[in-house]
Amino acid sequence: GYNAVAVGQKAYNGVALLSTKEINVVATQLPGDEGDVQARYLEADIGDLRVASIYLPNGNPTSSEKFPYKLGWMDRLQARAAELLATEKPVVLAGDYNICPTEIDVYDPAAFADDALCRPESRARFRAIVNSGYTDALRALNPTEHLYTYWDYQAGAWQRDLGLRIDHLLLSPQAADRLVAAGVDRKPRGEEKASDHTPAWCELS
Repeated sequence: GYNAVAVGQKAYNGVALLSTKEINVVATQLPGDEGDVQARYLEADIGDLRVASIYLPNGNPTSSEKFPYKLGWMDRLQARAAELLATEKPVVLAGDYNICPTEIDVYDPAAFADDALCRPESRARFRAIVNSGYTDALRALNPTEHLYTYWDYQAGAWQRDLGLRIDHLLLSPQAADRLVAAGVDRKPRGEEKASDHTPAWCELS
């Protein structure tokens, strides 16, 4: 009974939206670089919500061209987020941001200090989007908890709870006003052949 829209690249990147309501696609690419063919952004109207599914570049190793690409992608996302704010619609920017916004979002801050997920340049761009008027849904209702959404397959990270919070739901003021609940569903990560991510979720009235 769900409608589904997806944008993907075989064996590489992909984003999707699922809804019991009609999905009216607005964009299948993040504006700002027509030459970027990576499948990392999908934006649509679902009911009265504008929802974007995001798969932000990882950026590692930071000594490669992958890190400048990540930062440039975030600059474009910040510009699009500002345009969406100006519409005064309820907007949800959701997905894998590949960023741990603060030290509480990473199990070992010192070990990740030079990782693209935690570098000051990455965090500053995430913070700029939040400071422009968006609400981090998980942190709004769980300000001090160690909420992780990703555990590596290596070194027993899941069993030892060595996690990262890199999946986020950013809400425009009109969406944040309707925020009822938000959290992380850890159960799927413990299943056999699980993804290394587990769902982050929020409920809007």
